[in-house]
Amino acid sequence: MSATTTTSPPTPLNRSVGGRLLYVFILGDVLGAGVYALVGEMAGKVGGAVWLPLLVALGLSLLTAGSYAELVTKYPAAGGAAVFAERAFKVPILSFLVGFCMLAAGVTSAAGLSLAFAGDYFGSFVDLPVVPVALVFLLLVAALNARGIQESLRANVAMTAIELSGLLLIVVLAAVVLTRGDASPGRALEFTQGTTPALAVLSASLIAYYSFVGFETSANLAEEVKDVRRVYPRALFGALITAGVVYVGVGVAAVAVAPPEQLAGSTGPLLEVVKVADVVPERVFAVVALVAVANGALLTMIMASRLTYGMARQGLLPAGLARVLPGRRTPWVAIVATTVVAMGLVFTGDLGALAETVVLLLLVVFISTNVAVLVLRRDTVKEDHFRVAMIVPVLGTASCVLLLTQQAGQTWLRAGALVLVGVVLHLVTRLVRRRTATPTRGDG
Repeated sequence: MSATTTTSPPTPLNRSVGGRLLYVFILGDVLGAGVYALVGEMAGKVGGAVWLPLLVALGLSLLTAGSYAELVTKYPAAGGAAVFAERAFKVPILSFLVGFCMLAAGVTSAAGLSLAFAGDYFGSFVDLPVVPVALVFLLLVAALNARGIQESLRANVAMTAIELSGLLLIVVLAAVVLTRGDASPGRALEFTQGTTPALAVLSASLIAYYSFVGFETSANLAEEVKDVRRVYPRALFGALITAGVVYVGVGVAAVAVAPPEQLAGSTGPLLEVVKVADVVPERVFAVVALVAVANGALLTMIMASRLTYGMARQGLLPAGLARVLPGRRTPWVAIVATTVVAMGLVFTGDLGALAETVVLLLLVVFISTNVAVLVLRRDTVKEDHFRVAMIVPVLGTASCVLLLTQQAGQTWLRAGALVLVGVVLHLVTRLVRRRTATPTRGDG
């Protein structure tokens, strides 16, 4: 890689995010509700070797992350994958669909996380209906998002510290159980009986992949990062590797304390570890889980609003969505719009169904980004930027296609319906703009 501290491109947004804050942003987005909720799902597929699909998912994520690092430092503009697709393919409808898939994945994920927040963990303190709590939760996230990027990311620093502490606590509790002689670390090398290990790991890797997605949201902060060409790759790869190390440790610890079948039968699998250890009150860990979910939702909605803003500036969405709040300099119209959509999605499915849809939509986006790296190698820019070996985007594309083959038919139908909505929205937007641009004829 070759990088310099060149002057960043001008932007109406507040360029105030440094390298450490960006690292914490990415780490907080990756260390979200996925691992807190899905360790049991992985255990049900692969048995005790939960750490293996997590490791595979880390490797697959790093491939696509390499492509993001190159394109973000080459074209540091809000909009992320949609901007890359526009530059590479120069087909407006394709650029819109890539951006819309990313946007749909973001608001769908936020909707799912709001349901997770309002579910069993929240219910352990207050017994309230899930949907109203989820809606109020999304409104609070929107308020913090609109207050400012620095305020949002500072809140993320505290919440990331809490959720990381919760995962490290699982490792510590496993060590406590081990010293008591009650743990079985050998289970980490066992696979579910009657399954083919390679196929089981591949199937579980699709679930594990959801635990790593979130790194791509950082591309939409490109206009708010100081010295983005130097800072971004370090923060991106550092956060992913940190998350991978923590996840592998949690995977080994969880199955050492609780049998895979016990984890698979729980909607809060890490809470099973807390119960067995019997050292920390269960409600304390429930608070940590709630913080993890809230942090994931906040960062996802930051991404969705910035992506909407970037697409509006690129002419892919109505120009009104690019309006910035005076003083705060946050894209307030985009924040309102994405929050309304997320609130609507709360009524369409549970966390599991929404999570599967998120992964499928993001895999489509990742394929576009990996291919864009190959196409845009012909485009040179004056500024030095991060570059990956040519094989990286090739392998990144292949890995995404492989994971797509593991998706269920119902997930394809759900994602297809969302994409169809995007196509209709795009055509209507173009029609309205065409009519606006055409002078009206008077009666004489």
